[in-house]
Amino acid sequence: MKAESGELSEFAPAKVNLTLHVLGRRADGYHEIESLVAFADIGDRLTFQPGERLALAVEGPTGAATGAPDDNLVIEAARALSQRVEGLRIGRFVLDKQLPVAAGLGGGSSDAAAALRLLARTNALLLQDERVRAAAQATGADVPVCLAPKARMMRGIGEILSEPMTLPELPAVLINPGVAVPTKDVFAALAAPALAGPPDPDEFIAIDTDAASLVPLLSARRNDLQTPAIKLQPVIAEVLRALERGADCLLARMSGSGATCFGLFGSHAAAGEAARKVQAARPAWWVRATRLS
Repeated sequence: MKAESGELSEFAPAKVNLTLHVLGRRADGYHEIESLVAFADIGDRLTFQPGERLALAVEGPTGAATGAPDDNLVIEAARALSQRVEGLRIGRFVLDKQLPVAAGLGGGSSDAAAALRLLARTNALLLQDERVRAAAQATGADVPVCLAPKARMMRGIGEILSEPMTLPELPAVLINPGVAVPTKDVFAALAAPALAGPPDPDEFIAIDTDAASLVPLLSARRNDLQTPAIKLQPVIAEVLRALERGADCLLARMSGSGATCFGLFGSHAAAGEAARKVQAARPAWWVRATRLS
């Protein structure tokens, strides 16, 4: 959308890993993954005003936890694109940070992808432009899937994306207990074996129907990082139990490397009621009812 002041604005939705299979450790030390990714209707908001200087201001309830603006992925994405597009028009970003930081929701990656979308619009670049895609990949493994935030299968180390998938709208609750779970520590605790050979792709076929019909397909899969993350932060198991106690909870699982967990519910009313009960019992936790698609 375009604001009256001439600023450009982009929504940066939370990314949720509905599944996450770690297929093995590659020779270069990275892990080969396969993940079904969906996006929530909650997230951050990034605005942009073209100007002579690249700058970022961060505000919002979780903004203080993002660290120095110069180290933010928004700035890193802008620099990566500037290195690839001569004469790129830059400017000042303002990030309204609503999502918890380092929470397994891809918030920083989604913010970076929003920055690339804003810069692409300002500079008449297509998102399919190889320079934009290369800048996304250079900024972080989760940035490419956030560039056009639609449900997809994500493979490799995040750079191999399926075509967009049609999922039924999924009423959900997201909960973050406010603990840090560094991704590198979770992978270290997993101790995945070396990749034996080319992985067989998971031919996940989404059924264009209701959430209850999709859940058996999701239940047959997993998040391989959930168990090692619980060993590092046992409170994640408490979060999962809190979700499972909600009436009409169809599935509870951790997203990404944690610590945020999601619960899928049979209706938006059930998700809203579950979120209210958990928030009342655990006021220090970050709890949001949402919908995934």
